[in-house]
Amino acid sequence: MKLNPDCIRDLLLRVEETTDFTTSATPSNFRPLLDKYSGNEILYHLKQCEQSGLIEIKFTAGYSFIIRDLTPAGHNFLANIRQIDNWSKIKDRAKKVGSFSLDVLKSIAVDVITKKLN
Repeated sequence: MKLNPDCIRDLLLRVEETTDFTTSATPSNFRPLLDKYSGNEILYHLKQCEQSGLIEIKFTAGYSFIIRDLTPAGHNFLANIRQIDNWSKIKDRAKKVGSFSLDVLKSIAVDVITKKLN
C-alpha cells in the first residue's frame, strides 16, 4: 500500500482531538474517517505512525487498537502540518522532490515553518 500523507494528517488530527491524559482513542473514534479511507488504509497508516514514533498505540486482537496519545514527535509534526496552507506547501514540495515518505514530509515541514519565521 502506498503511503497517503493526507491520511496520516487526518489520523494525527483525530488522535489529538480524541485523546487526553485519561482518555485513549479506539477504533470507534476513527469511524468518521471511513468516508475517506478504508479500514485497512487506516490501520496501515496507524502502524506507519507508530513505527515513525508519532503515536503511542497498542494493537490488540483482530483489528482493534488503543491509542494513548501523540508522542512529542507527533505533536511537533502535527503542529507543523496543521494549517492547511502549510500542508499544501509541504505536499507541493514533496511532489516536486518525488517523495512522500514520512521522513521527507517531516523535513519539508520544518523547512516551511522555518522560512515563515524568517
